[in-house]
Amino acid sequence: MNFRAAVKALLEALILSERIKPSQDAKRRAFNKYKLRGGIERFATAVFYSILRKLGIIDEKIQELTGVKNVYLLDETLRNALRLSIELLRFREISNKQKKQLRSILAGEIRSRSHPYASHFFWEVFPTLEKLDFTPKSEEDRLVYTYYISRFYVRKLMELLPPEEVEAFLKKINEVPPISLRVNTLKASVDEIEEAIRRLGLEVKRSPRVETVLKVYGSLDLERFRPFKEGKVFVQEEAGAVASLVLNPKPGEVVVDLAAAPGGKTVHMGELMKNRGKIYAVDINEKRLERLKELVRRAGLSIVEPIAIDGREAPKVLGEGIADRVMLDAPCTSSGTVQRNPDLRWRIMDEKDILEFVDVQRGLMEAGWKLLKPGGRMLYATCSIFKEEDEDNVAWFLEKHPDARLIHLSGPYDPGFLEGTMRAWPHRHDTIGFFYALLEKPKKS
Repeated sequence: MNFRAAVKALLEALILSERIKPSQDAKRRAFNKYKLRGGIERFATAVFYSILRKLGIIDEKIQELTGVKNVYLLDETLRNALRLSIELLRFREISNKQKKQLRSILAGEIRSRSHPYASHFFWEVFPTLEKLDFTPKSEEDRLVYTYYISRFYVRKLMELLPPEEVEAFLKKINEVPPISLRVNTLKASVDEIEEAIRRLGLEVKRSPRVETVLKVYGSLDLERFRPFKEGKVFVQEEAGAVASLVLNPKPGEVVVDLAAAPGGKTVHMGELMKNRGKIYAVDINEKRLERLKELVRRAGLSIVEPIAIDGREAPKVLGEGIADRVMLDAPCTSSGTVQRNPDLRWRIMDEKDILEFVDVQRGLMEAGWKLLKPGGRMLYATCSIFKEEDEDNVAWFLEKHPDARLIHLSGPYDPGFLEGTMRAWPHRHDTIGFFYALLEKPKKS
């Protein structure tokens, strides 16, 4: 095994992963540079993802070791050399020869990439890394160390759920999820797609709540799966599909999808509308809108008009009172999607990480309300589990707009913490965490 190449590739991958998302793109670039193949590539891949899963608890130890309040105050090469060393020394079995190589290689990399003082510090502290104590000292420690998620996330979860459900939630988001596909009934039947998947030797189950959603267990290469290329199926979580069903757009209506990209709900609504009417797909991110356009093309829809603007400006561009329905799946912390997006485990670290989204969410709610015709309906939804982004925003909106009617949602998921709202939970419903509130604008008297 070329241990030297693996160490250099891993260090570079960790450094790049702080700048490039998703992290697998950073890994691919670094591993290709050092030509990792076969067994050494498998070893390095396991180490890379193991570090990302443990990132928060490893960084806590680095902060204790160095005395800095934030690990990101350290030089990036030193920071990631320490992360890699802790993983290999504390959580992997490597030989004494490899330990010496590791110290030498990383000290040299730090010296060449940053400063001799940083290299000297690493050399001196290296022997202590193997002795770092990761023994839990509290229930919070146990949950953080067992399920690899930020302390802040655990604390917020403890506020939302009883103790036995906290653990069930954390267990669930550490499982490998199935691939979730929604069938485009404009082009195919559920039976047809189900049979195509079974012919590949894969297990497939129908969602108990959304008849067009299939959950596939095993490795499905979507790029080689003909129904996917033909727009007969799209990747979409059950909870995301429920959002379009709750809003329930009808053929011939005008719909604004206010934070539309990458387009899963846009194409689903177009299907529900039988490709009759109009959907304005608004998003500020032009690159993500290109993905939406591709989904729309594959879906065979002609009623979608993509618009690259900040959704808060949509009433000025489209006019007020033009929409029968507004879909607002708002930008959020995505805290309900950790099972699908492991990088989020350590990204949500404190209250400000939530509050920076709240102003945007409330601005979009106001814009959506202006877009609605009298009697029209707006679905406010997020893939967050945090009350601040969910029930608190709806309560704020209802206080500001006392004439707004909150339509009571009674299924297919559980009641939210505000009467009439609804929540999907990973451990209860086997889908991502999701929140729903359906608001109706009063008709003119």
